[in-house]
Amino acid sequence: MADERERRPETPAEAEGTTELFSALGKMLRLLRERKGWTQKEFGSKVGYGPDQIGAMERGVRVTRPEFLVKADELLDAGGLLLEAIDDVKKAMAKARTRHPEWYRGYAALEAEAKALHVYSNQLVPGLLQTEDYAQAVFAQWRPLLSEETIEKRVADRMTRQRILENWPSPTFSFVLDESVLLRPIGGREVHAAQLENLLRLGSLRTVALQVMPMEREEQPSMDGPFNLLTVRKGEQVAYVEIHTYPRLITDAEEVRILNERYGLLRAHALRPNESLDLIEKLRGRL
Repeated sequence: MADERERRPETPAEAEGTTELFSALGKMLRLLRERKGWTQKEFGSKVGYGPDQIGAMERGVRVTRPEFLVKADELLDAGGLLLEAIDDVKKAMAKARTRHPEWYRGYAALEAEAKALHVYSNQLVPGLLQTEDYAQAVFAQWRPLLSEETIEKRVADRMTRQRILENWPSPTFSFVLDESVLLRPIGGREVHAAQLENLLRLGSLRTVALQVMPMEREEQPSMDGPFNLLTVRKGEQVAYVEIHTYPRLITDAEEVRILNERYGLLRAHALRPNESLDLIEKLRGRL
């Protein structure tokens, strides 16, 4: 059962100790938007956000990211007012503490410091590769239903996790995705198309190896489902599996060895990275 903190989650501002910053930014955004005569939906369409996301930022319960503030300052004719807050926002994001569900926090801490991360997924695009809209659609479909505030918090956490893809020196990243993951249109056509484009972008990074396991393959070394393999700071390798939010962090050497063997076979049977990107490009072109 989720504890009280999970049922009544902290907002990003509360969790980071920066309530006043995001509350003030939200009020400024609302006043500037209303001065332009735009609704939340109209403003959101101009900056690439939905009206609910704009509303959450104006209420101070969603982090106003630096790239958003750059766009908003120009569109709202703020004259640099919003740009002045960017350094403070970056500092708040840098010191953000983990706000993942309690059952996930141990893994999230290991992931943030991993030297290598290998992921196999046969249901969804892995969290590190998801677009914000795709993540929003995933959490909106969660059962039992999550509150809007919890969805916003979960999405913000997921986007924050993705910063490890920008670290340098970079950890080693590899992903094997079942082709079914690419065919499942989570969030609808536009969200699906943008997600495929994001996979093309991330799969082109020299720090990321992205492979697809074709549906036509007769061999499938991991019928038991998805899993993650992490090499942590001291060089040990651990594994993580999760079924219906029941997590398991595996540290037993023999169990980790078995999953490592499966992952090696998955990579051997999957398309090569360049072939995988070609397939994703073809799927994107059909939408």
